[in-house]
Amino acid sequence: MLNAALFDFDGTLVDTTELIYQSLRHASREVLGHEPPRETLMANVGQPLPRQMAALVEKEADGQGSPDHLAGRLLESYQLHNEEHHEALIKEFPGIEASLARLHETGVKIAVVTSKRRRSVEMALETFPGLGEVTDYFVTMEDTDEHKPKPAPLLKGLEVLGDIPTSEAAYVGDSPHDVEAARAAGVVSVAVSWGAFSEEVLRAAEPDHLVPDLDAAVDVLLELR
Repeated sequence: MLNAALFDFDGTLVDTTELIYQSLRHASREVLGHEPPRETLMANVGQPLPRQMAALVEKEADGQGSPDHLAGRLLESYQLHNEEHHEALIKEFPGIEASLARLHETGVKIAVVTSKRRRSVEMALETFPGLGEVTDYFVTMEDTDEHKPKPAPLLKGLEVLGDIPTSEAAYVGDSPHDVEAARAAGVVSVAVSWGAFSEEVLRAAEPDHLVPDLDAAVDVLLELR
């Protein structure tokens, strides 16, 4: 019986795909001097930003300097651009609050488990305050030492919701890293194909369920309930 539903944030509950992409483009041009292909920039979305920047340096820097220094500069450039353009580029997926409320009304506990910084989550909730009203808890990058695709953030989510067993939980996300984290944690994985990754990429990750939108994800969760 499903008692806990964990949700990714970016690309799952809020449409930040364009905000993320434009921030990555800006940082790459400013620090690396060129713009890598979109698929390269977005390949590690869903993991903490420092890890994304380190991976981008490894693939694209081509001996331009100290990897740690370049990754730090990328991170700073990304964050400045992201915060400056946050309100203009963040978008709302339709029906999110109603879908979560439908689930919450059945007694399922809900936590957001994200690799995003807490400050960034707070900025998004200032724009869409209703999301906070239908969510019991937020686990952010600062709350665990290990991050997706490791299971620690998901296990933290179950802990703060009341030590709910993994057999009674599911994780909904839009990236292969979310699917991998769910598998590592031993919870049901539900992939939504309207975020940063294509249906083809998500299917290759072999989630337990693949759905086109969050309302369909909630239908799956209610069947597990």
